Amino acid sequence: MSATPATEVAMQALRQRMGDAQGPRFWRALEELADDAHWRETLHAAMPQLAALAPMDRRRFLKLLGASLALAGLAACSSPPQEQLVPWLRQPEGMAADEARFYANALACAGDVCGVLVETHMGRPTKIEGNPAHPASLGGSAPALQAAVLELWDPDRSQTPLHRGVPATWDDFFAELAKLSRGDGRGLRILSGAIVSPTLAAQRDALLQKFPGARWHRHEATGQGQALAGATLAFGTPLQPIYHFDKAQRIVALDADFLSSMPGRLAHARAFAQQRKPPRMNRLYAVEPTPSLTGAMADHAWPMAHGEVGVFAHHLAVALGIAGTADRAADEKRIRAVADDLLAHKGQSLVLAGESQPPAVHALAHRLNQALGNIGHTVDYVAPMDVVEPADSLAALCKAMDAGEVDTLLVLDANPAYDAPADLGFAQALAKVRQRIHLGLYRDETAQLCDWHLPMAHALESWSDLRAWDGTASIVQPVIEPLYAGRSAHQLLAALLGQPTDIRALLQSRWHAGDDEGWNRSLREGLVADSATAPTHPSAVSADIPASMPTADDLELLFRPDPTLWDGRYANNGWLQELPKPLSQLTWGNAAFISPALAAQRKLANGDVVELRLGGRQLRAPVWIMPGQAARSVTVHLGHGRRHAGHVGNGVGFDAYALRSDRSPWREGGLQLHATGEHVELAATQHHHAMEGRAPVRAGTLDEYLHDANFLHADEPATPPSLYPAKPPGEYAWGMAIDLNACIGCKGCTIACQAENNIPVVGADQVRRGREMHWIRVDRYYEGSAQAPHTHHQPVPCMHCEHAPCEVVCPVGATVHDAEGLNLQVYNRCVGTRFCSNNCPYKVRRFNFLQYADVKTESLKARRNPDVSVRNRGVMEKCTYCIQRIQTAHIAADREGRPIADGEIVTACQAACPTQAITFGNIADPDSAVSKAKASPLDYTLLTELNTRPRTSYGAHLRNPNPALGDDA
Repeated sequence: MSATPATEVAMQALRQRMGDAQGPRFWRALEELADDAHWRETLHAAMPQLAALAPMDRRRFLKLLGASLALAGLAACSSPPQEQLVPWLRQPEGMAADEARFYANALACAGDVCGVLVETHMGRPTKIEGNPAHPASLGGSAPALQAAVLELWDPDRSQTPLHRGVPATWDDFFAELAKLSRGDGRGLRILSGAIVSPTLAAQRDALLQKFPGARWHRHEATGQGQALAGATLAFGTPLQPIYHFDKAQRIVALDADFLSSMPGRLAHARAFAQQRKPPRMNRLYAVEPTPSLTGAMADHAWPMAHGEVGVFAHHLAVALGIAGTADRAADEKRIRAVADDLLAHKGQSLVLAGESQPPAVHALAHRLNQALGNIGHTVDYVAPMDVVEPADSLAALCKAMDAGEVDTLLVLDANPAYDAPADLGFAQALAKVRQRIHLGLYRDETAQLCDWHLPMAHALESWSDLRAWDGTASIVQPVIEPLYAGRSAHQLLAALLGQPTDIRALLQSRWHAGDDEGWNRSLREGLVADSATAPTHPSAVSADIPASMPTADDLELLFRPDPTLWDGRYANNGWLQELPKPLSQLTWGNAAFISPALAAQRKLANGDVVELRLGGRQLRAPVWIMPGQAARSVTVHLGHGRRHAGHVGNGVGFDAYALRSDRSPWREGGLQLHATGEHVELAATQHHHAMEGRAPVRAGTLDEYLHDANFLHADEPATPPSLYPAKPPGEYAWGMAIDLNACIGCKGCTIACQAENNIPVVGADQVRRGREMHWIRVDRYYEGSAQAPHTHHQPVPCMHCEHAPCEVVCPVGATVHDAEGLNLQVYNRCVGTRFCSNNCPYKVRRFNFLQYADVKTESLKARRNPDVSVRNRGVMEKCTYCIQRIQTAHIAADREGRPIADGEIVTACQAACPTQAITFGNIADPDSAVSKAKASPLDYTLLTELNTRPRTSYGAHLRNPNPALGDDA
């Protein structure tokens, strides 16, 4: 836990005073040493919060000061709140209560709400897993969910209230707040993000009732506004679709990335992957201007400009007989084939549109689902949690501020000074507001412009409730006392309403009034039973879209949320900055994606800097040539170019919001692109750790598999004999199987491994040198033409070879085999020769060239998993199959005199995977899940010809193309 500069100076003075104390001055406690007039003045200057405690007698002052000094010395030793929390019911086997406890919780993360399990060690949250009982996660997790624990311990978080940049107290602010509570609230405006908390929505309604002159505005840079508008156009009322991919055999995604950016993405990924198991596989068609994880998994992915997606949907509607006539389609063969496929699977098909598409395309998708009999089968509808009317939008707020109608603005956990569309002029309008108040985790761009900045409590430090995309409600319980002087939005609004700030009592009265058993059950399970919104089956009204084609010579600029930083709120998270982005493999920054055709036309290469001009605004950005990008589409990702994110996120990448307009937030035509002649080296990993031209990915089609299940092994040579004597078998033989047919390339496994194993970040410069430290990487391979390639993902951890090439070259025996087949790395033996890395054909070993691990920042020490050592400079490290989890299971089994059960050990990467693509267990047991996975005819090992005999194997990636289209990409 870091301190403010003034506090640190004061504490340093106290440390010096204690260090210099000598002679006849005897003291029995720190309180005595600190108790003099000079020290009290120093303390009050450094921590004005204590001024609110005066007057008090000497005894109470020393008592409080002693507690403060103890906390300062034990900053990392916070504990769960003193309230009655309820741990997860299914405590892992063999995990003693004083070693780790799991608490069910929920997090609002990257536009979604997911149920999680928070692992704590001695009261310190160290790891987040998905809650298998929650319908939005089903046990899986996403990178941003995993990284939330690093955000909690971030030393850059705001620690104390600030009034015009000067430390203040909450009492000072509440005195100011009392003035706002008078009258009818005329001139008071509140701005928040999307409201996904039922209790916050109730507080909003109560506040507007108490202050009828006030107005509440919402702004979410990546919200679902166009999707709800499309539902209104189709049904006459805004509705939220609930997709059932487990029932869909044919799927058409109209620029809809349901696997990585839409609400419910984890549940969607699980259901989709379950339908990709041969001999019966679903079929996915994707039309999109920018490659996505959904398009990468598609059996047919067709790059199209943004406007062409709607034209495709219109022609599809014509072919299905639910729309009028249209001009002859340029891709009539594709349209006919897709239409016939959908008609053959009525009630088992699904058409969906992405948020970036206009409302008319969403409405047309709803009409297509109705005509195909899908409503009530593969798609249901529920009332949305939050609908923003035009009068409640950010544009309406900016207009009111500019007109001088706003006297006080309260910003709740939002950052419009950074992520508002450029044409709204938010910062200029904000300057006309007399009283500006900001509540947030960081002193961000908006906080810099406000009179008051209030530190917000992290989600893992506070009480709340959340609704997932299907309406399922969860109670958010704190798992640690607030590390700093933060308070939640609920507490702030309760104070404004003149109500008690006991949010726990408020939540219990809302969900389980007088029912302690039900309350405890909801806390224990992580969701409120039977709280999901009841679905409806509306009838679609007429809706159509114009079938005009975009101009062939027109360049369009597309805006997308960043795959890791989302809208920029996670910019100060080093894990997410360094995580290679899916498909592009970029880290520590963003780029303007262009197609290979456009790059060839403009003679551009990766890293060349261009100037983007649009509507009188301009921006300089490096380009990245993206296979599968639509020819005339240029895509920029939001969330970079932060100016006040913190020490990690400041100045990383360029700010794409500078080109965004409120009128057209996702796509604008008329883009002008000009080369500047400059070049920058981007921190990308796509060429790192290459296997020297070998073909590690194996792929085929469902038809090939059905004709010959062993088609992948037809030309595979027999396993050559070994020159090494067989090692004596142990009680267990650990192994792993990774199903490439289920892997969607989300890289949740990479972040989960980083959190579990205390893997440090190294920074952009070291990544450029090829020195990233991730123990499991997710390689991306293309197949076919650069214009419309097939994409394959392959997670690569340590192979744990039975004949490990790394072991025979280590001069000090730092890398050795154990009796259970694990390739171990003994850190305190390693002398850093790197012979093992040179001899590893899979390139899975990482070397600490520098002191990457931060061993000084106290809060970061508290975040680490105590079961895994922190490595120092000069040693080699790698995947261990989470040996700490294996040993925990060993201890539990030995204590109880039983063998380790199949599935009892779950590695970090396996636990995080939303599609259950990773299976781990004892391959010596023929009935284990991993043995059954390895028995599949699709199973293979990497570089078999080298005779390393890896314990990690892969299931080949299959596609299910439409026979009427052949292998048409």
